[in-house]
Amino acid sequence: MMGSRRNRWVSGIGSVVLVGGWLLASCGRDDSPSVTQRVPVDLSSIIQNLDKALPAAQRFVILSAFNNDAVLDKKTGLVWEKSPQTTTVTWNVARTTCTPKAVGGQKGWRLPSPAELRSLLGPFADSTGPTLPPGHPFLNVQSISYWSVVPEANLPSYARYVDAFLGNVLSLFKMFSFPVWCVLGPMNADQY
Repeated sequence: MMGSRRNRWVSGIGSVVLVGGWLLASCGRDDSPSVTQRVPVDLSSIIQNLDKALPAAQRFVILSAFNNDAVLDKKTGLVWEKSPQTTTVTWNVARTTCTPKAVGGQKGWRLPSPAELRSLLGPFADSTGPTLPPGHPFLNVQSISYWSVVPEANLPSYARYVDAFLGNVLSLFKMFSFPVWCVLGPMNADQY
């Protein structure tokens, strides 16, 4: 009798775990029409570059054509500001911060996607600051978070940001302030 109760209890717990897991997995789905428009993504070029473990000296190139104010990431093909903005702004201000910029005399800058920001970060051991590759050429990178271009689909008052210390993608109320790190190039990563 005791074994039968235990088996029903264990079976019941298993059902709860399966249903709970299904609920968690479906919470992030975006089956409903959204105000934001998804950008079609071709991940093939990003995926083939992921296995290239380039040392920072080979991966990053400071661009003289941009007055040495921008850095090409050869791993992703994106061009980043060498020195991102250190002042913090709300997400609504962040959305319009990059567009008028002329870093190194070049226009066309934009707010990056979370995946693009995360492409700069990694699990680098003994990091006391942002988890950028050792020997990177960037200046003034904060060990806090940077806004991304992505609003939170299910929470209109929230937007996604990337923690520069841990590389986590999280959401926060748009009225909080984070710095902005502008990027140049076509959006070539999914917006998560």
